[in-house]
Amino acid sequence: MGSALETLCGQAYGAGQIDMLGVYLQRSWVILLTTAVILSPIYIFAKQLLGLIGQTPEISEAAGVLSLWMIPQLFAYAMNFPIAKFLQSQSRILVMAAVAAAALVLHTFFSWLLILRLGWGLAGAAVVLNASWWFIVVTLLVYIFSGSCGRAWSGFSWNAFQNLWSFVKLSFASAVMLW
Repeated sequence: MGSALETLCGQAYGAGQIDMLGVYLQRSWVILLTTAVILSPIYIFAKQLLGLIGQTPEISEAAGVLSLWMIPQLFAYAMNFPIAKFLQSQSRILVMAAVAAAALVLHTFFSWLLILRLGWGLAGAAVVLNASWWFIVVTLLVYIFSGSCGRAWSGFSWNAFQNLWSFVKLSFASAVMLW
């Protein structure tokens, strides 16, 4: 999805079709959030799947617990990647850098607090990772929804669902290319 969205947003921006950026962003969310839902059972049954492929019980158990804790991050990735391409196509890199810097500071502090100070271990690491990614997503969404992107974001649109299948095919081709 990433390569396809990067290309489409760049072309739309270059062609002066700024309003299409928001539509492409929404289409990407639909596809990637659906993909996250489809992938969720792998996270839910990671312990059993790892056992089936011969992983040791100890590693299967630890990875299974961690994967359950990491499900929110799967959905954060599905939201964040299109946001990044949406903002990059408009050269709004400084905003992303500032949010990432703030997330890094918060992530470092809360990692120390939850993992080292309070001794939460893997669960603490997962909580901090989830919180960090969702902090980035929510902060960038507030930036986008506040009107800072001008015509690129004019609100949610049913146009995001039009021609969705061709967008899915393009996304699939992009994923195969990256593999």
